[in-house]
Amino acid sequence: MTSAPRPGPLSVRPISTPEHLDFVRSRPSVSFLQTPAWAQVKNEWRGESIGWFDGGTLVGAALVLYRQLPKVKRYLAYLPEGPDIDWTDPDLGRWLTPLANHLKQQRAFGIRMGPPVVTRRWHAATIKQAIADPVLTTLSDVPADVRDDEALTVATRLTSLGWKEIPTENGFSAGQPKFNFQLPLADRSEDDVLAGMNQQWRRNIKKAAKAGVEVVRGDRADLAEFHTVYAETAERDHFTPRPLSYFERMWDAMTAEEADRLVLYLARHEGDLVAATTMVRVGEHAWYSYGASTTSKRDVRGSNAIQWQMMRDAMAAGATAYDMRGITETLDPDDSHVGLIQFKVGTGGEAVEYLGEWDLPLNRALHLGFTQYMKRR
Repeated sequence: MTSAPRPGPLSVRPISTPEHLDFVRSRPSVSFLQTPAWAQVKNEWRGESIGWFDGGTLVGAALVLYRQLPKVKRYLAYLPEGPDIDWTDPDLGRWLTPLANHLKQQRAFGIRMGPPVVTRRWHAATIKQAIADPVLTTLSDVPADVRDDEALTVATRLTSLGWKEIPTENGFSAGQPKFNFQLPLADRSEDDVLAGMNQQWRRNIKKAAKAGVEVVRGDRADLAEFHTVYAETAERDHFTPRPLSYFERMWDAMTAEEADRLVLYLARHEGDLVAATTMVRVGEHAWYSYGASTTSKRDVRGSNAIQWQMMRDAMAAGATAYDMRGITETLDPDDSHVGLIQFKVGTGGEAVEYLGEWDLPLNRALHLGFTQYMKRR
């Protein structure tokens, strides 16, 4: 949340990349999808940095990604995991009305955003008990350990301003996941974090060390080797891999912005690459963003070793949260997706629910056509 500006009208206008980056650097935590570098990564979109001004003072910022409709010069304006504004302000219209006015001038037919507002949290012990309970099938069925009523009022305020939440399937929408899994790191030592893991995680970390798995940082030239394992993982787990050029673009844009913004990790056993990951960090928040592992040598537990190294490096860098990204909300043992949350629960972290993604139509006809097109995909 930003420091609260004086009550009064705010204005929105484009800001330069250095202005935007300076604002991000002044913040404890901003999504990496809201950094100026992300516009270069998503090169099929047009990016624009904008700022909210209280008089002459910059009090909020966002990266807007514009995607053009076929054959017409009208755009969807997308603010992934943003904007970075004061979401506690009871008068959100002060922030969102000038945003809409600016984006109308940019020929946007609609706005999509993902407020970085956490509404509920479930601790690992609660999730483990819920998975074992046949009556409970989703996280939403389980009373949260932490419920932020102020955050939940943001949904009411958005609705009153004409915004609509995008429906999700198992917590996933076409954009960013509503449910994530995070490991809190603030005021914790490595011993504390290890003690919070389940026996299987601790045993696997020890097993990898005993087997001689070595985790090292890679550089741009190692991305090709990472991508070979990533493609193998994609074939095994039945998802469409991104091309190597995507990761090279990520590397170039993000490391140019901050040297440690993106780090590549490689886990080797007797010279063989057995796992590879990327970690992104902005301020006090670190994300495990991409991971891959070979089908062979799974018994040396390279994936646990590489995760542990990323957690240790995140702590050393002052991160207060290690984010393992999206999960579905299913707790059904018969659902194949439950394995993902079971793996992450072993770290002793917590499931986190965000407010979800929200749409505001600016041209109702074009927005309706776009929505119908997305449903048919």
